[in-house]
Amino acid sequence: MKMMLMVAMGGAIGSSLRYLVGVLATRLFGINFPWGTMIVNITGSFMMGVLVTLLALRFSVSNEVRALLAIGVLGGFTTFSSFALDFVYLFEKKQYYTAMGYMSISVLCSVLALFLGLAVTRSLAG
Repeated sequence: MKMMLMVAMGGAIGSSLRYLVGVLATRLFGINFPWGTMIVNITGSFMMGVLVTLLALRFSVSNEVRALLAIGVLGGFTTFSSFALDFVYLFEKKQYYTAMGYMSISVLCSVLALFLGLAVTRSLAG
């Protein structure tokens, strides 16, 4: 239960930060391109790389703190950072085909699933 609370608390922080980045990006760059999402995905992935390295090489922290930061804060900020970490993990294990398949299937199927969700909901909503 403690782990769940840590993740939830981190998720609230990360989601709030994501919202603020989106608002700021819209004010700075307008609404014609998803700047906020792109900024969040790129910076979140960078931060995941920094965090994982620091936790592995420099800091000894509890699993709860790891979950708070990686799953909670960065997961709430962007799940893309978790996706990127999974890809890099496979790639560094020299599972190149698996990594490329994971990336391709994840992106393609996620976009297709969104289209499917739109179509199903629109057809049911009339």
